[in-house]
Amino acid sequence: MKKILILGGTTEARQLAGKLVARADCSVTLSLAGRTESPVAQGVPVRSGGFGGAEGLVAYLRETRTDLLIDATHPYAAQISANAAQAARIAGVPILALRRAGWEPVEDDRWTQVDTSGEAAPALGLAPRRVFLALGRQEVAAFEAAPQHHYLIRSVDPVEPKLAVPDAVYLLARGPFREAEERALLEKHRIDVVVSKNSGGAATYGKIAAARALGIEVVMVRRPALPDVPSAETVEALAAMVDHFVEPAAERGV
Repeated sequence: MKKILILGGTTEARQLAGKLVARADCSVTLSLAGRTESPVAQGVPVRSGGFGGAEGLVAYLRETRTDLLIDATHPYAAQISANAAQAARIAGVPILALRRAGWEPVEDDRWTQVDTSGEAAPALGLAPRRVFLALGRQEVAAFEAAPQHHYLIRSVDPVEPKLAVPDAVYLLARGPFREAEERALLEKHRIDVVVSKNSGGAATYGKIAAARALGIEVVMVRRPALPDVPSAETVEALAAMVDHFVEPAAERGV
């Protein structure tokens, strides 16, 4: 039986774990960083909390005799992905990555692309604007540098402490978010600029489509560089890669 450790926190990680745990020849553990206070039920054995960097992950891989490491973390979890690649190399454990495709601008999109959340704040300009921050609670503190704007801040868990800005509204919600719902939200709060990560996938694309339909600008934070490891864009494609790992070609009669 092959022991597989999935570094998760995404919908795809949960779906992949569900597919693999059904196999009789695999033992699957899903690792969550523990940043979300009330994570969605995963349906597989879960380990919660960090490892203590690459060295801690190396120790865990060795102690548990893990056969395969899968990085299915969020596209912006660059440090975790770097630690995973380094740990896999040191421990001599094969690694695969599940990396959903990013969004691409289409006709009528009004994107201003920046490299970091810190660059997004000045990209809003000096004049006061009504801004929808759809970034997650770890990144919103950067916007204290631009207190002249009105902010609508959406996150899964509460933002604590609140931003040191005079005008902010906080909304707790968990996706997926449909385009019609996002359009209604943007209109209700009279939003004129959306700040978003390029997360990819369908679950949070509604706000991008809604902004396009309403002619609203989107300040898009580009994805960080990630390690070059064997990867796939979909759960199905990565599951097929795992098939090849678990069942060598000779055993499949190839």
